[in-house]
Amino acid sequence: MNGALPQDVAARVRELGPERVERIYEPELGLLAYVVLDSTVLGPAAGGVRTRAYASELAVAEDACRLARAMTYKCALGGIDAGGGKVVVRASPALKREEAFAALGRLVDSLDGDLRTAGDYGTTDADLAAMGSRYVHADTATLSGSVARGVLRCAEAIADVKGRPGLSGLRAAVARAFTEAGARVCIADVDEARAAQIADEIGAEIVAPEDILYEDVDLLSPCAVGDVLSLDVAQRLRAWAIVGGANNITTGLDVDEALQRRGVTFVPDLLSSAGAVIEGIGRTVMGMGQEDRQNLVDTLRQTALLVLEDAARTGEPPITHAIRRAEARIAHAR
Repeated sequence: MNGALPQDVAARVRELGPERVERIYEPELGLLAYVVLDSTVLGPAAGGVRTRAYASELAVAEDACRLARAMTYKCALGGIDAGGGKVVVRASPALKREEAFAALGRLVDSLDGDLRTAGDYGTTDADLAAMGSRYVHADTATLSGSVARGVLRCAEAIADVKGRPGLSGLRAAVARAFTEAGARVCIADVDEARAAQIADEIGAEIVAPEDILYEDVDLLSPCAVGDVLSLDVAQRLRAWAIVGGANNITTGLDVDEALQRRGVTFVPDLLSSAGAVIEGIGRTVMGMGQEDRQNLVDTLRQTALLVLEDAARTGEPPITHAIRRAEARIAHAR
């Protein structure tokens, strides 16, 4: 029961404009998923597998398209020869995970390498193993480490643009990498045991998840789900800087503009969370060595600095300049 998209989904997909969309619906497995290839201009589409409960099929498809577009920009800004893609699975009690992800893996294989994927929010290592595809990067530990490195480099760009010598002494709502850089850290996690373990390991302060966005910190770093910064939240933030590892941190451009008006320095997640795709594609497509991948992640600092300087000069939010840089590279490659 795959193939044609429902009418409302098809209309929204046309508006969002990805290159290719595949729908997989296997009701006997409780499986509904969308596979989106946003762009392959620079190379194969890259993006993780997200598993999350959604209110409707339209919401599944829309999130997949938005996230795939973000990956297109990330790859372009990260300097790698890849485009953007995404797999979004609708989580439900009926989902027979092993069989469902095996079916999803067969769909990925049928794309003949045009999509390279890995883990993302809500998808377990067992799910990735069940996919059984050589186009799935299953080493989530290295990906998370590269995300942390990229977030840290972009935070250093904030320090650069503010004329600070580094992150030492800042109070930051983020974890291990920032502690090692000398910041005082507070953390929040819906998993209380995990929060306690990390806090004990790095000497961080634990804050309730419902309070973390409004904590009196210098730097805020959302690193889980997206759409956490709404216009209301943006108006109530106490942090003067934001740099995170999540995708699509703000709910829209109006939030980026509000942050800009308030003087909150925000490195777009198109840059700050690009470490994972640099690591994953560096292994599976580009054939680079470890040092090459780390160098590209480290280069995010300079790119972020240029974007922040452009924003300060023009008064437009950093996201506008990040997208322009990404689209310029893609246009040059056409």
